[in-house]
Amino acid sequence: MARSASRIVKGDRVRVIRGNHRDAEGTVLRVHRKADRVVIQGVNMRKRHTRPTQANPEGGIITSEGPIHISNVMLIDPASDEASRIRIRVEPDGLKERIAVKSGNPIPRNQP
Repeated sequence: MARSASRIVKGDRVRVIRGNHRDAEGTVLRVHRKADRVVIQGVNMRKRHTRPTQANPEGGIITSEGPIHISNVMLIDPASDEASRIRIRVEPDGLKERIAVKSGNPIPRNQP
């Protein structure tokens, strides 16, 4: 499996462009680089039925987000609020910067 360099990082706002959750927007919670998948807040919700345990005596249904393939999402440009492809520009000092293809605006990396 060929791996591509991920241009989407945790904390980015993205829009789903393919699949059952098309046009849904959310924040990236996790990026699974080996599987080329991302987990987006509030998108692709899954339900899991759990038995009662000592930690969770009630048991019940737990809802959580499932992963989506990274090719099915586009990064949202914070300046124009539109989904755009991303280009990487390397500065003369070696610093890499993400650029939105549609607007040409730089996209800042989210600091944890």
